[in-house]
Amino acid sequence: MSKMTLQDIGYNVALEEYGKEHSINSFDVGRVILEHKDRYVIKTATGELDAELIGNLRYTAESRYDLPAVGDWVAFSEYGENKALIHAVYPRHSILERQAVGKSAETQIIATNIDYGLIVQSVNRDFSINRLERYLTICNTAKVAPIIILSKIDLIDEQTLSSLLDEIKERIKEVPLIAISNQSHVGLDEVKAIIQKGKTYCLLGSSGVGKSTLLNQLTGKELMDTRSISERIDRGKHVTTHRELIVLEDGGILIDNPGMREIGITNTSAGLEITFDEIIELAQNCKFNDCTHSNEDGCAILNAVERGEVDADSYANFQKMEKERVFFESSVAEKKKKDKNFGKMIRDVKKQRKRNKF
Repeated sequence: MSKMTLQDIGYNVALEEYGKEHSINSFDVGRVILEHKDRYVIKTATGELDAELIGNLRYTAESRYDLPAVGDWVAFSEYGENKALIHAVYPRHSILERQAVGKSAETQIIATNIDYGLIVQSVNRDFSINRLERYLTICNTAKVAPIIILSKIDLIDEQTLSSLLDEIKERIKEVPLIAISNQSHVGLDEVKAIIQKGKTYCLLGSSGVGKSTLLNQLTGKELMDTRSISERIDRGKHVTTHRELIVLEDGGILIDNPGMREIGITNTSAGLEITFDEIIELAQNCKFNDCTHSNEDGCAILNAVERGEVDADSYANFQKMEKERVFFESSVAEKKKKDKNFGKMIRDVKKQRKRNKF
């Protein structure tokens, strides 16, 4: 590969213009490829640097969104050997996120500035169309183009594979679907063919579905230490514990991800509308404007489910995610109210102390 440029890792004219407009173009620019607590690794055209935030950026950040994440472009200055200070985060064109595990009103950023989501699901015990629809929803919410990769097809016969593919296509339409085997290399050329220079691809899926093995196949290097499948637990033993951005020899950019068992839904009404567009369209034909689509006569969705025109499991999955979305929204509103009340209490205490002084 010839000498790497910033464009090879996704830098573009819009980012350059932003740097000029906001007077941060005097700093160097790089992309965050690794994040660990408040430490980062930045990739540049010439190498990699260990970085930390300048105090002002850390203390003025109002939320997690103001701090760097894997995939972000940052303005930095070097000091010492291979060390850098991050001064600013460039705007993101996409943010892949989910509900933070165990925290009802908080989101977790998976990665930023992603063009394509490679949703990897294996044909063994991990297989679940409901989970696929969840991944599709977080991709659609972020305006990230989804691509489904069905892995470990060497574990099943052709007839079973054909049935699985039909099952997915019946429920999920117009999303590219590639079946692969990391063992026999079937389908890998198809995956390589979709990788475009300068575009960023994020690997999504549960632990043990073959994401790291696929990454090794695409890079031609043993970047991730993977071991054979444990029959007892029926999944790969390797578990990626952090997010990492890797530039491929052919120019594409891949972000590997820790396995996600939970894909909690946030405020994703736009994503749900895209994933379940057929259901959303049918809702316009309901007899009553305030139809809850659960038991009313004249409900266009329920009638379509009864006639077999809409998959009953898909509709149940939609309802479950919609309930999660509503609950998340109300939790966020409640948290904001509590924060506002807490802020008022602090201000009142300060005022009272001031009065007591005199």
